[in-house]
Amino acid sequence: MALTQRLEFRQSQSLVMTPQLMQAIKLLQLSNLDLSAFVEEELERNPLLERAADGPEPPVAGEPAMERPDYGDSDGSSSYGDEGEASDMTAGSGGEAAFEPGQEEWLNRDLGTRAEIEQTLDTGLDNVFSEEPAEAAARAAQDAPPSVYTEWGGGASSDDEYNLEAFVAAELTLADHLAEQLAVAFSAPAQRMIGQYLIDLVDDAGYLPADLGQAAERLGASQQAVDEVVAVLQKFDPPGVCARNLSECLAIQLRELDRYDPAMQALVEHLDLLAKRDIAALRKLCGVDDEDITDMIAEIRRLDPKPGLKFGTARTQTMVPDVYVRPGPDGGWHVELNSDTLPRVLVNQTYYSELSKTIRKDGDKSYFTDCLQNATWLVRALDQRARTILKVATEIVRQQDGFFTYGVAHLRPLNLKAVADAIQMHESTVSRVTANKYMATNRGSFELKYFFTASIASADGGEAHSAEAVRHHIKQLIDGEAASAILSDDTIVERLRASGIDIARRTVAKYREAMRIPSSVQRRRDKQSMLGNALSAPASSPDRSRDTAPV
Repeated sequence: MALTQRLEFRQSQSLVMTPQLMQAIKLLQLSNLDLSAFVEEELERNPLLERAADGPEPPVAGEPAMERPDYGDSDGSSSYGDEGEASDMTAGSGGEAAFEPGQEEWLNRDLGTRAEIEQTLDTGLDNVFSEEPAEAAARAAQDAPPSVYTEWGGGASSDDEYNLEAFVAAELTLADHLAEQLAVAFSAPAQRMIGQYLIDLVDDAGYLPADLGQAAERLGASQQAVDEVVAVLQKFDPPGVCARNLSECLAIQLRELDRYDPAMQALVEHLDLLAKRDIAALRKLCGVDDEDITDMIAEIRRLDPKPGLKFGTARTQTMVPDVYVRPGPDGGWHVELNSDTLPRVLVNQTYYSELSKTIRKDGDKSYFTDCLQNATWLVRALDQRARTILKVATEIVRQQDGFFTYGVAHLRPLNLKAVADAIQMHESTVSRVTANKYMATNRGSFELKYFFTASIASADGGEAHSAEAVRHHIKQLIDGEAASAILSDDTIVERLRASGIDIARRTVAKYREAMRIPSSVQRRRDKQSMLGNALSAPASSPDRSRDTAPV
């Protein structure tokens, strides 16, 4: 076969990822907070993009703009309570129609001198007009207390800018609280530097890292100097702070309460046995009887394992739903977008038309042309994003109608393909829409991905069950078990199969661990311990009567 070179023309179709298409895909999977941040960046970058105002519509071209009368308020709103009164005050031209015919003639009449006026009134003029209106107003304004924050020396320019939150104290963090005590506890600069470095290592719960050898190396100090500073930091408020593990944290708090005796020391050093509810081994290690070990465990439970959480930490952002689902008047469900999460931006075509008439440089023309194209694409992408979210949310509500009507037990198995086929979109598009989006319903707020659950076969060959509904059923069984009849995983499997759910034991164990529910052995120990504490609570006392010397 001979190899030759030749030229051919072929016509084919391919999907090209243009920058506009990549931007639309990126916007689709952003949450409402990330979308707001992205739009703010575009508003700063693009001069032809502007935020849509919520005020009155602009006047139509060619018509004179309506003038609003000024009633004295800075915000432009009328201060009158009756519309009829306000309209009477503004009727006519300049307010002259409000006067009666004889009033103008009376105002122009000459009343004579002061003596003639007093003779006409048969009394002194000071008895009738004790003070001039201007003088009275000035005196009242001088004697009145300051009504604006600026008169007290503040920075606000008007009552509208008065911010009461500016006077509220800032939230005190754990690091600030420890730094205040550090300035008093140490006088040597080297110890203060070590203490400040260690305070920066304290986490939100109030714990130091378990290994501080690296801190000594970085500071160029000896391990003994670091340990001495740590010993002082552990005496700071709140009690238990700057501990390196849970046992040390509890020991610090017990020393503060003068409860750290040899028996309590043995209990604190064997917290793993306490977690396993191995009371017999703890009683043997501590050398106490049943009543004392019960009191000691009660004291441990009254301590704070995370003392640092009392202080302010990073502010958590409140979840804002993207979609609202409300019951409709016809028995269905009304789905609507949350307009507060939708950015309102417009393309300023007027500004672009004015610029295009004055721009002469080719570089400037291409720049503003790109800005116009990007602004137009952004507005279209935001509109398409809102429409897609609404379409996907509506289909989810239609598919999961039983959940909204009856609850989690009626949640149906659903996947992305079923929704994508129903709305004639690709699965990847539905996946991007449901990411980081939330729906507010009559049963709470849920992420859109919550409604997509796996399918579990039915034992009798009927309709499949949702994995989330099965998890809910397992939790109900465990919550309803008695202390004397703890349900094992095998027993739960038998009860689920009796309810028509075909499930394996390992699946039950996986769902139980995902819901952070302990095993049947651990639940039996916990409930028996709680039952024993409830029965012995009236007879026992929180104070122990053991005569033991403190460590």
